[in-house]
Amino acid sequence: MKNVHVSLAFCASIISLALTRQAVAQPEPTKQTPQSTEIWEPVPPVVTPGTSSASTSGTTPPSDAVVLFGGKNTDEWVAIKGYAPSSWEKTNEGPLKWPVTDGIMYSTKGFSARSKKEFNDFQLHLEFKTPEKVEGKSQARGNSGVFLQGRYELQVLDNYENPTYVDGMVGSIYKQAIPLVNPSRKPGEWQTYDVVYQAPRFNKAGMMLDYAYVTVLLNGILVQNHAAIRGTTEYIGYPKVQAHGAGPILLQDHGNPVGFRNIWIREL
Repeated sequence: MKNVHVSLAFCASIISLALTRQAVAQPEPTKQTPQSTEIWEPVPPVVTPGTSSASTSGTTPPSDAVVLFGGKNTDEWVAIKGYAPSSWEKTNEGPLKWPVTDGIMYSTKGFSARSKKEFNDFQLHLEFKTPEKVEGKSQARGNSGVFLQGRYELQVLDNYENPTYVDGMVGSIYKQAIPLVNPSRKPGEWQTYDVVYQAPRFNKAGMMLDYAYVTVLLNGILVQNHAAIRGTTEYIGYPKVQAHGAGPILLQDHGNPVGFRNIWIREL
């Protein structure tokens, strides 16, 4: 009788373990599309940011900052073809030839910008403006992106009265972290990103020990509060974990002439 009880307990344990594994390891859909990872509701509330003078470019860089763009040239950048997260590792098209006009560099169709320097933990400041002339809607309106360590996209988009899927709107970590609010300015007005980023940690075997974490202020308003980044920000499918060290800042060209200025970074 004792052996029967032991056998029944053992079977129950096996069934419980199988059910637990089934609950945790849910299979991905067999066919994925961009829409399969789009979330449209609930929409973050709109917040009106404070005003700023169009003739200024925010605060000057602190004394310990690395200035990636100070308004004169693109010497701190190289060009890469396309905008896939992996493209910066495989291609280098030489010096960046984005036009610089009145202290502003504008994205040029076909080439994204990769910083020559690479970073781990950092504080990043940059200012951007989407085209004043509104063309397109949803993701086709003022689209660009800031890739942290060349892999994790902080979305740039014109979301002033422009609905889109909320895990792809401005202030989002693309397809992963929805912004807390939408403090977008009008098209053609300068907007500011202030980012505090902690790189992911990996062991010698390449296993992730801790996520990357990011805190983001858009126009001085908190949109990401120590948000975990679970892996690469994919257009189709789910995040991928890729062990890596220091990485660059990547400014994405997505076919829209987005302007950038006053870009500096502090290593932490």
